[in-house]
Amino acid sequence: MKMTFEVEKYASASQSSKELFAAFLDYWHNYRELNKANGSTKTFEYDKTYSLDEKEARINAALKKEILMRANIPYYADRPVDEWFNHPNVIHETFAVVGALIDMILPESIIETIAVYSDVRIGGWGDSFKFDIKPRDLWSVSLAGHRQRKAEIKKQFSGQVTVVPEMHEITVGVSLYRVLAGMDSLADLAAKAVLSIETQMSIDVYNLFVTTMSAVDSTTTTGLYVSGFTSDALVDLAQRVTAWNFGNKAVIVGTQRALAQVLPDDVNYRYSLTDDYAKLGYMKQAFGYDLVALPQVADIATPFGAKLSNSYLWVLSPSSQKLIKVCLEGNTLSNTTGPFDAANLTQSTTFWKAWGQAVCTNAVAGVISL
Repeated sequence: MKMTFEVEKYASASQSSKELFAAFLDYWHNYRELNKANGSTKTFEYDKTYSLDEKEARINAALKKEILMRANIPYYADRPVDEWFNHPNVIHETFAVVGALIDMILPESIIETIAVYSDVRIGGWGDSFKFDIKPRDLWSVSLAGHRQRKAEIKKQFSGQVTVVPEMHEITVGVSLYRVLAGMDSLADLAAKAVLSIETQMSIDVYNLFVTTMSAVDSTTTTGLYVSGFTSDALVDLAQRVTAWNFGNKAVIVGTQRALAQVLPDDVNYRYSLTDDYAKLGYMKQAFGYDLVALPQVADIATPFGAKLSNSYLWVLSPSSQKLIKVCLEGNTLSNTTGPFDAANLTQSTTFWKAWGQAVCTNAVAGVISL
């Protein structure tokens, strides 16, 4: 797995740190595979020697050891928990370690969800992100005579898009005493934080994607919009997108339910129980083009709602240029209140993560309204 420089440096502090981060990555893949978070269809490799619960217990023990080692607590194994759970170094290091684990997992996790139409970039604190957009148009070629010195001069200028990440935060109630005493799980807290950030980031990016593609309609871009699915219309649109992206082949993108509509117009077809359509609910390839299913995202603003629309198919050329740039700034910050600040001795921990997104592309994309 490719880590940022900061996470790699943090994880290399000691041999036990390297083992902890490797173990958490394995735990995350196991967690992801069993829960298929955010509709994931990817298959993850992980150690099957231990169950997920056993891995969680091992990682929590390793986390406690890592936190106290970084907090410089001597002989912590021989001393009662009440002597060091309120230590300011312990409070700081607890969520510094959790933040580093989040930063290790989040880029890989979010890329899997939005990679087909988004390009994820990672920067340091204070970074803004600048993208140069080159013109897509070609120069016209003029018919000339043998004694004509030159044609009309052509000149093109690149555009530029700047992305400035915005800070987002999550505040959760946690009892550091229960965590260090082994009654609450730091591993589960870190995994839930990753899922929460990933879900909100996916919603932000998807909203921008839909807003952008809604501009492709029958009145302004007649060659890139199709109302109603037919196999002829799909092939024609895919050919147009491929041609205008200068040979970068188009793919058909949509939810599993939307892709299920991609079938031959002729009803006299047959498929067996071993075919992709029976196993996946859609064909992986149709009419010479790949079909890519977008994992559904929970619409947290609506009870049991789903965010991704089943009413559209999008025709994109991911190999040409991704439509959206997603930019992550800095590492995950955290702040925890004192254990005696609240009357019920419950602490609150806030995680901060900065990201932003913008349409930065010269590629062409099409829409089929189902």
